[in-house]
Amino acid sequence: MTLPSSEPNRLPYWLRRLWPIYCFLAALVTFGYALYDPYQIDGDAVSYMDIGDLIRAHNWHAVINGYWNPLYPAFLALGHTLFHSTRYTELHAYYMVNFAIFLLEMLAIVAFTDSLIQLRDLRKAATSTAASFLLDRYTLRYLGVALLVISTQRELSMGKVRPDALLQAFLLLGVAALLKHLATSHLRYAALMGISLGLAYLTKSFAFLFTLLCILALILFRAFWQRHATARIAASAALALICFSLVAGPFIAALSKQKGRFDFGDSGSLNYAWFISGTEKMHLQRNQTSLFGASEVHLKHPEKQLLQAPAIFSYKELPYGTYPDWFDNSYWNDQVKAHMNPRLEVVVIGQCMVRIIRYIANHPEAWILLIVTFLLGARLQRDWQPAANAFWLAPMLLGLGILGIYGMVNIEDRYITVGLLAILLPLFASLRLPPSVQTVAARTAVSAAVVLLALLAVAESARTVGELRRELPFAGLPVGWYNPSIFGAAHALNDLGLGPGDTVACIGTIACLYDPYWARLAGVRVLTEIYEPNTPLYPSFAAMPNRAEAFDVVRRQGDKVLVGYFTPGLMTGTNPISAGWHELDSSPFYALPLNLPATTSTEGIQP
Repeated sequence: MTLPSSEPNRLPYWLRRLWPIYCFLAALVTFGYALYDPYQIDGDAVSYMDIGDLIRAHNWHAVINGYWNPLYPAFLALGHTLFHSTRYTELHAYYMVNFAIFLLEMLAIVAFTDSLIQLRDLRKAATSTAASFLLDRYTLRYLGVALLVISTQRELSMGKVRPDALLQAFLLLGVAALLKHLATSHLRYAALMGISLGLAYLTKSFAFLFTLLCILALILFRAFWQRHATARIAASAALALICFSLVAGPFIAALSKQKGRFDFGDSGSLNYAWFISGTEKMHLQRNQTSLFGASEVHLKHPEKQLLQAPAIFSYKELPYGTYPDWFDNSYWNDQVKAHMNPRLEVVVIGQCMVRIIRYIANHPEAWILLIVTFLLGARLQRDWQPAANAFWLAPMLLGLGILGIYGMVNIEDRYITVGLLAILLPLFASLRLPPSVQTVAARTAVSAAVVLLALLAVAESARTVGELRRELPFAGLPVGWYNPSIFGAAHALNDLGLGPGDTVACIGTIACLYDPYWARLAGVRVLTEIYEPNTPLYPSFAAMPNRAEAFDVVRRQGDKVLVGYFTPGLMTGTNPISAGWHELDSSPFYALPLNLPATTSTEGIQP
């Protein structure tokens, strides 16, 4: 008797057919974020915008910066040019640049997942592995893009003018090329790995160390797991290194020439000094030996201090940047050599581990899905030995390497995402089904769960974008990226006659460090700062000694106004503390005129 054949599983067929539609939906909802995401600018973003301006002006000497790398500013400069932006409309262009980077991230996710599956299948054939893997190529694609969409809702949003999404794209492309090379042994993929990681380095100097880890992974996997000849391994590693050097080398050479020593970037060493050595981060002076921490400090050109109490600093020595103190922190902190403080290192590692755990708790979707797969019968096997199909080993270790490098100094959510993607996607790809589990039913159930997660991620983004759009009229905002306080303050300064070429002073961390975009919008540069690190500003300002003397010192620098961010309702102008200060267009920003012409209109400011 012939038994009737079971109904074929049609889900993989529909996953392939619907894949372009899902990609379109993911791109569409993210484009909505690019249109309606709120204002999220900070001091980092302003520095990147300033470097983008220098690129458009072909001021290549000023582009060479030991703290910020140039590729993301180059993307911003391209967007600024394509959209014919002005100072007051440039954020629209930059949000569109971030959307284009999201599309590049989608491509990187597909390349990464496909290379994972290819290496898995080839290693399965080479090692005669009989186990049945749970996820196929398209299911892993859906999962990867879903996790990307979720991260775009949170730490890598369109409104953050920062290079982390671009770095993630190039790192994933680099690891994808590495996996392709391990699967095929073709030299072109080793070259592509070097090029991708070179572009990642031009985005952030962190990728320099990561590139060395990738080359090491290439050598070890081919030597111990694939048993390839030493000459072939050496040729691949050398080609990857050469291609990386061709892309990254010119910038490293220019930076090294500027610093007078070999230098591939100072952001890592300075953050190590600040977080691990205990060195003062802001306005360090040669005579402040008690603030050196464990670092060896021989400052070449510290900020010029104009007054001790309150501390007033001049940035005239560095002629670039809206807020020069943060435009190139490596300039002011040149010759700060970090050394480990074991006690602080232990504390920082503990804090970073807590942040990683908190990130996982705030991103439970993938972990819930993993639990569901285990409940459906999926299992993990410890097949890391050289004779086993250890396709997952290299990407997972590289993901752990990302978390480890950042976790030794300072880790934030935007740094964690790419590391966990490099861990989670290989983890899901390595899930297997034991012989006792019905393969078709389990795969169908897991694929359906992945598709459900992917659709929920897109639906949540669509809901959020809809809410952002509906809130615009109620908030009185013309577009999502418009901030009434920042733009109003900038317009008020322009109404006072301030514009490109003028300099101003600032007081307080909000107006100076955290968000100096008001100055960039107005077209002015901050060249003097009254350093008051405490927030809110008003209590410190009210208790400030030598307040009149401080104003005279700043006035002698030639700055037109002094700008600070104060709690609304306190700077009324009716007491000696607030006398002379004017509210800038109903915002929390207030200006004290210093060197304005007597005929300047005060229509843009309110007493």
